[in-house]
Amino acid sequence: MSAELDDVRWVPVGEVGEVRMGKQLSPASKDAAGQMPYLRVANVFEGHIDYGDVKTMGFTDVEKRIYELHPGDILLNEGQESLFNVGRSAIYTGDSESFCFQNTLIRFRPHSGVLPDYAQEIFVQWRRLGRFASVAEKTSISHLGGSRFAKMPFPLIPLEGQHRIVEVLEGATESERASKVAVAKLRSVRRGLVLNGMAAIEGDATPRGWERVPLKEVVPSADYGISVALNSDASGTPTLRMNNLRDGRPDLRELRYSPQEVDSRHLLRAGDVLFNRTNSIEHVGRAGIWGGELEKATFASYLVRLNPDTRRLDPRYLVEWLQHPVIRQRVRSIATVAVQQVNVNPSRLRELEIDLPVDLSDQAKLVSALDTCDQQIAAEIDNLEKIRTMKQGLAAKLLSGKLTPAAA
Repeated sequence: MSAELDDVRWVPVGEVGEVRMGKQLSPASKDAAGQMPYLRVANVFEGHIDYGDVKTMGFTDVEKRIYELHPGDILLNEGQESLFNVGRSAIYTGDSESFCFQNTLIRFRPHSGVLPDYAQEIFVQWRRLGRFASVAEKTSISHLGGSRFAKMPFPLIPLEGQHRIVEVLEGATESERASKVAVAKLRSVRRGLVLNGMAAIEGDATPRGWERVPLKEVVPSADYGISVALNSDASGTPTLRMNNLRDGRPDLRELRYSPQEVDSRHLLRAGDVLFNRTNSIEHVGRAGIWGGELEKATFASYLVRLNPDTRRLDPRYLVEWLQHPVIRQRVRSIATVAVQQVNVNPSRLRELEIDLPVDLSDQAKLVSALDTCDQQIAAEIDNLEKIRTMKQGLAAKLLSGKLTPAAA
């Protein structure tokens, strides 16, 4: 182990940097003089700050000197509904306009003996290991608390060791960024394939070799899922719910199970198309195709199974059509508002018109091209997850002193 890592001193956070809560928002501050943009918990995610929705309030000259952010400041979520997200943090780089911060955040301004990037890595590890959760005050909103945070023991090592740890972890971060860029490019290619391959949807005239018909003509029926109180007992029948459809395919995480025997007509068959008829306005209309991922499974009443006439409509094409941005908008336009959700009646859905190639082989060509793209995206996402896991393990070892920067 290097001398720097041997020489760890455990010092309260409040002694290695300034800890300060932000300004509390009040009705008077909304209209007060000296309006300035401020950051709040909704802006701070792990490792980055989102400036897309920034609000303003009044700050006096004195308050501005107290609460204005400087490059290198670290902002941490002080309060969160999810205990796991308490302490989520990001470094303020100062490459945008001047900002202050609200009391939903804690600002840590490191002293000269602490690198902001090193402190940020420590805080990320603390959140992942549940250290912040263990000291947070747990009410309807979990609070980290500035004074509790300031008392947490911080592993202070010489600056040379901090620099080497940050350098090693930055290499892993660059690999993570490159993988994210690759995923984004592949998704952009996929969107282009969909928009070009289904351009007829947005046209007034139907191209040669295509037809435009009511959906009910090629989807003659739809089935509602089961209406049963589900539980977590895996001895029951796996039951897909509205959160189990993602990117056109089943997401088998967080499965629930039917404790009752399911009639065979409600069991899923490979090639079944599922449509999310009830959800928030952003997610209603989500669709996916069941590929036989489990030997036996069913679906809840939030979903409906659309039954295409496979002599005219490839089920995979139907899913892509349902996921097309123009069709998603049309689906939302026929949704009815319920309590905190919207609902799409399958009969109304089947009144919409669908554009499709008459020749099934042309439908299959488009779907096959998208499948190839999906496989590339899945491989890159798998690589991204491996990089993240490797980085987390590397950070944990470096920051615990079990691995020296030179060995890494």
